[in-house]
Amino acid sequence: MRFATQWGDGMFQAALGGAVLFNPERQADPLAVAAGLAVLLLPYSLIGPFAGALIDRWDRRRVLVGANLVRAALVVVVAAVVLYGGAGAALYLPALAVAGVNRFVLAALSVALPHVVPREHLVEANTFAVTAGAAMAAVGGATSIGLRELVGTGDAGSGAVTLMAIAGSLLAAVLAAGFRRGTLGPDRSDGHRSTVSSVLHGFADGARATIATPSVAASFLALGTHRLAFGVSTLLSLLLFRYAFTDAGPLRAGMAGLGEAIVLAAAGLATAALLTPWMVHRWGRPRTVRVSLVVATVAQLAVATLLSLPAVMVAAFVLGLTGQIVKLCADAAVQGEIGDEVLGRVFALYDIVFNVGYVLAVAAAALLSPTDGTAPWLLACAALLYVLGFLGHDLQLRRARGLGAMSVKPPGRIGDR
Repeated sequence: MRFATQWGDGMFQAALGGAVLFNPERQADPLAVAAGLAVLLLPYSLIGPFAGALIDRWDRRRVLVGANLVRAALVVVVAAVVLYGGAGAALYLPALAVAGVNRFVLAALSVALPHVVPREHLVEANTFAVTAGAAMAAVGGATSIGLRELVGTGDAGSGAVTLMAIAGSLLAAVLAAGFRRGTLGPDRSDGHRSTVSSVLHGFADGARATIATPSVAASFLALGTHRLAFGVSTLLSLLLFRYAFTDAGPLRAGMAGLGEAIVLAAAGLATAALLTPWMVHRWGRPRTVRVSLVVATVAQLAVATLLSLPAVMVAAFVLGLTGQIVKLCADAAVQGEIGDEVLGRVFALYDIVFNVGYVLAVAAAALLSPTDGTAPWLLACAALLYVLGFLGHDLQLRRARGLGAMSVKPPGRIGDR
């Protein structure tokens, strides 16, 4: 079900991105690229607190069936707008709706996982599900790029490829319908008497639960700084592929080169699936996260120094690998250490960290970058963000150790220093 959903999501995002950025019938500057990425990701965070509260109260099987069907219908609308050359609000509003509905699907899949996998195997199960799902999104994106070469890169071709993305949503709805009612949770509801009350308190509840669990807060900080850095890299890479790079041997510029970068990023995700369980069992989650942040820092500095097509391709693999390791560790921390009654709302906060930070970084890079993306100093700033993530992660773990030390002291000495 996750694979079908994320394949369709990758198809849709790549088709929409191609229609905006690599369509010869349209011109795209950095701000237009940033707007397109914001449309794809902001709804996750705007709707997140509400979706999180609702999937803590509604049968998650029904959420998965209904949301996938609604998403398929909205994709048809977006495809029609692209086909007829729509732009601006006419294109972005239905695309926002697609991304918003997809928020329900991905959140329900994440919080349902502990209901089908024993908690002691959450790291392995989450590694497989999330990494393979992300790889399927990359495959969907590559499929979209390949189909554009066959059916055309103009509005008609972009509209046809966008329409094909409904296949993933329809298949996911069919698979979700195969579960029995209540199988995927929630096991119990929160203390709010009404759904409206639960929705209104959703974000605050998720934030309180996260702050109260330092290991989860540490994971959020590491993931958030990665997404900020990755947002800067994404915007600049898209511009470089579009305007600055030329073919270098087997490496391609333009949309074909972007497809190659997606394949390399997918290879990084697949490698993360193999490495993460081994690293976590050998080193523990905290050290695994910090090693990943250090490697990402080095890769980012290399791109800033070289600013070449081969360097960007290597970074696509390395950042895909390290970013996915950090995400898998964060997923496991949330799923294993947060109670089921508030799990959906914590994942709503997770989505805000994951997506709003990315969109803000993309927007900042769009404002500061030249049109062709040649801004090595911005890439160096992205490396600095990874360093800040390392320091923030370490600070939260020190807080966790401090709380642990206080909890074992005799009652009369809790206030002692």
